[in-house]
Amino acid sequence: CIQFSVHVSAVGPDKMRVTWITDDDAPAMVDYGTASGQYPFSATGTTADYSYLMYHSGNIHDAVVGPLKPSTTYYYRCSSDPSREFSFRTPPSGLPFTFVIAGDLGQTEWTNSTLQHIAAADYDMLLLPGDLSYADLDQPRWDSYGRLVEPLASARPWMVTEGNHEVEKIPLLERHPFKAYNARWRMPYDAGASPSGSNLYYSFDAAGGAVHVIMLGSYTDYDAGTAQHTWLQGDLAGVDRGKTPFVVALVHAPWYNSNKAHQGEGDGMRDAMEALLYGARVDAVFAGHVHAYERFARVYGDKEDQCGPVYVTIGDGGNREGLAEKYIEPQPKTSVFREASFGHGRLQVVNVTHALWTWHRNDDDEPVVADQTWITSLAPNPACKK
Repeated sequence: CIQFSVHVSAVGPDKMRVTWITDDDAPAMVDYGTASGQYPFSATGTTADYSYLMYHSGNIHDAVVGPLKPSTTYYYRCSSDPSREFSFRTPPSGLPFTFVIAGDLGQTEWTNSTLQHIAAADYDMLLLPGDLSYADLDQPRWDSYGRLVEPLASARPWMVTEGNHEVEKIPLLERHPFKAYNARWRMPYDAGASPSGSNLYYSFDAAGGAVHVIMLGSYTDYDAGTAQHTWLQGDLAGVDRGKTPFVVALVHAPWYNSNKAHQGEGDGMRDAMEALLYGARVDAVFAGHVHAYERFARVYGDKEDQCGPVYVTIGDGGNREGLAEKYIEPQPKTSVFREASFGHGRLQVVNVTHALWTWHRNDDDEPVVADQTWITSLAPNPACKK
């Protein structure tokens, strides 16, 4: 019973979902404990599979383990198989807290470089704003992607949202979009204080509630009156900024973009939702889709606004389509830094007022800090009181 594509994701404040695939029938059971080789606890979950054209997936298992202690390494095995032991570390229950953010990852040599650079420095959780495997209908590429990211994704929670490459819809033949994505990357959309009812958008708290993370869906309905829009209104209304100093959001198609690639593709969603995020004083919005890096100032309504979010495009994880190297000139005043290179970002929420954002460019063997800025929480800013 060989397991592959093992990855973990956070569920509520003290649980983790373990997901894995086996080619053969195997129990959906995770044995776990805090010492290597000793598994006093176990959890049983569910098994599913899917077919796509002529492809039939392996058995996709997932089980939720916990309650777990924060900042603790747990050793685990899947389907009671003694031949492979994995370990993950639970996130801390307070600040400081470090997120890695990497979009449009793919599975190329560039991806390998990005993953090596991510692994070279410690972090608590990875956020991925869409475009995971670039399977593009070729389902075995989902399997190879799972194997590629497993060393990292089995050791820290990976929280993802969908991009356009996850849609995989074929008229008449495959009418249901996101079939592979939803089967393989189940997120905690039904957990927490604000369940969304859809794996395509959800939210969760990190660092003991100090950070609220909103994962939005660029490729499902988002206009006023739709399920996602209504959910987002309620989700934002439920955030107590006295207890949650930082709120960040992820989308796939960027709402602000001075690259010539994908111009205007996020505008419809921005028109529908920007006022909601601005009204809630969201601190930062991270996007993918454009295969380059760009950081904007605090913006609202296409103008600098000290009470708007910082907008960042981080779609430079390593996809096979290459970099988007052509920018609109002159550079807009709202665009602070832009560069077409592969890399990843880190958001270190240091305390209740300050988070340090750094973008690490892939330079040969070493990640180089090419852009860095402090993001201060809008919650205590008297000029931004609603």
